Amino acid sequence: MKRIIMMVLRNLLFVPYLWIKLCYYAQKTDHISDEKKDKFLKYIVYRANTGGNVVIKSSGEDLIPKEESFMLFPNHQGMYDVLALVHTCPRFFSVVMKQELKDVPFIKQVIAIMKGYVIDRDDVRQSMKVIQQVSKDVSEGTNFMIFPEGTRSRNGNQIGEFKGGSFKSATKAKCPIVPVAIIDSYQAFDTHSVREVVVQVHYLEPMYYEEYKDMKTTAIAEEVSRRIRNAIELYEKA
Repeated sequence: MKRIIMMVLRNLLFVPYLWIKLCYYAQKTDHISDEKKDKFLKYIVYRANTGGNVVIKSSGEDLIPKEESFMLFPNHQGMYDVLALVHTCPRFFSVVMKQELKDVPFIKQVIAIMKGYVIDRDDVRQSMKVIQQVSKDVSEGTNFMIFPEGTRSRNGNQIGEFKGGSFKSATKAKCPIVPVAIIDSYQAFDTHSVREVVVQVHYLEPMYYEEYKDMKTTAIAEEVSRRIRNAIELYEKA
């Protein structure tokens, strides 16, 4: 919370303008190009990072498919994760977020701009509708991001269990699955420190349909989890 307050105070002159523009983009998202929305959201993250003593280091952006649509599957550490992905991902993407965040100011507007979906994990029917819609959107060219843990791990860089159901949209769309290793993102918003924090985002080798077509979603989840866990261990030792 201290870092969020510092971000706002250090950007006090920009906050009214950015908030008004954020709300406008959220309301008019269907009429604004993905390029303009991506540029605007990246600028917001830039202002937040500058004001909040956050540095982002990334790698593997060149591994992200350049033409076909894809789905990102990162480990989940906290509220800052999406901002780190927006900042580093070279292509615009949409999101699937948990129901509890749908009315949180700023997050609500960002989800609207990205034309994302909220999922109620306690409502199987609603969850299936979201999975089917995401699969349809990906098949039609939209990139998506889903946290396969379902909720943040709350254990620093230790990741939780990846849910097989999170991968159903990807298998239905037959799209590339891009594992993403996020390191130290929890330090941005989930600690009381305002000292400089370095957040790492590493895009890993995609799993293409030919690789996973004969795998069950639980096996895909285990493999993506394994790759991310190995990457975190590797980069933490570096």
